[in-house]
Amino acid sequence: MKAKSLDKKFDENKSDITDELDLSSIKRPNQTQKRVNVDFPTWMIDSLDKEASRLGVTRQSIIKVWLAERLEQLTFDKQMRPTQKPRG
Repeated sequence: MKAKSLDKKFDENKSDITDELDLSSIKRPNQTQKRVNVDFPTWMIDSLDKEASRLGVTRQSIIKVWLAERLEQLTFDKQMRPTQKPRG
C-alpha cells in the first residue's frame, strides 16, 4: 500500500490500519539495550534484593526503575532551573 492510500484510509477512519503495517521490524527510539557491568558493595546488593523481593520484581528491574527515576528528576530539575545571566 502506498503512503497516500494509507494516509487516506487513516484520515477517513474507515478501518483499523494496523493490518497494513509491518510490525515485525518496529523499533522504539532510545530503547536499544546495552549490557554494562557494575560492582556494588554487598550491603547495597542485600538492600536491593530485599526491596526487589518486597515489590515482587527482579534486582535488575528495581535498579533500572530507580536509575530512570533519578535521571528523569535530574532532567526536570535542569529544565526548571532559571537561566543565569552572564556577569559583565
